[in-house]
Amino acid sequence: MAEIDNPARVFFGTELRRKRDESRLTGKELADTLGCTPQWISTMESGRKISEQSAHDLDTFFKLDGHFHRLWKLAKDIELQTVLPPGFSEYEAQEKRATSYRIFCALLVNGLFQTKDYARSVLGALEGSSTSDLIEKRIERQAILTRDAPPRTWLALDEGVLHRIVGSPEIMREQLQSLIDTSERPNTMLQVVPNRVGYHAGLGGSFTILGFDDDPDIAYTESAGEGLLIERPARVKDKVVRWDLLRGYALPVEESRAMIRTVMESL
Repeated sequence: MAEIDNPARVFFGTELRRKRDESRLTGKELADTLGCTPQWISTMESGRKISEQSAHDLDTFFKLDGHFHRLWKLAKDIELQTVLPPGFSEYEAQEKRATSYRIFCALLVNGLFQTKDYARSVLGALEGSSTSDLIEKRIERQAILTRDAPPRTWLALDEGVLHRIVGSPEIMREQLQSLIDTSERPNTMLQVVPNRVGYHAGLGGSFTILGFDDDPDIAYTESAGEGLLIERPARVKDKVVRWDLLRGYALPVEESRAMIRTVMESL
C-alpha cells in the first residue's frame, strides 16, 4: 500500500486543513505554534505522513479531546493490517478465545514464542514504518500465554528450527533459552522432532490447531506471507491427523529440552 493510499491518514490531513482554515492560520503560523516546520504541516495535510506526537499537539491546540489522536490510531491500525498475512486478523480473534493450542513450527519459531530480537530479525525484511509496531504487537500478543487461566499449549518444532541462526548466534541463544523457559511452564508441553526421523508429516509446513470448550477445532496455516484460516471439519481433521503423526516422531519433553540446551551451548 502506498503511503498516500491510507484513507485514515488522508482524512487526518483533510481535517487538519479544515481546522487550520477555520482558525485562519497559515501553515507557517500553525507550524510556529506547534514547534515544527511548515513543510511538516504540508506533509500531514497531504496525507503522506503523520505522527502520534503531532496528533496530541493538534488536539491540545484545537481543544478537540483526542480527535486527531483517534485518527492517527486508526491510520496506524490500517497500516498494520496491510502487512499482516491475509486471514491473520480472523485467526487472532479466534486465538484469544481458544482454550488449547497445538502448534507445529517447520521453519521458524512461532510468533507466540519469539523473543523481541528474534522477532525483529524475522520482521526486519518488511519495509516501512510499521515494522516496529508489528514487533510490539507480536510481543504484546504473547501475554495470552501467561494470563489467568492460560490455554493448554502443545508446541512441536522440527529440529531444523533450532539450528537455523536467525539474526545472530547471540539472538539464537536468547531465543533457545526462552524456549526452555517456556517448556517449564505447567500449561505448556514442548517437543522436538529430530532430524534423524527424515521425512515426517510436519514438513508440509507450519500450522496451528485451536481448541475450544464448546466449539469445533479450527486450524491456521501460513506460508510465504499468505495466511489461511481453516474451519471446514474435514480440512481441520487433516491437520489433526498430521499433528498426531508428527508427534509420534517427537522426542519426549525432557529429551527435547536437553537437545535445545545442547544446540544453545554449541552456538
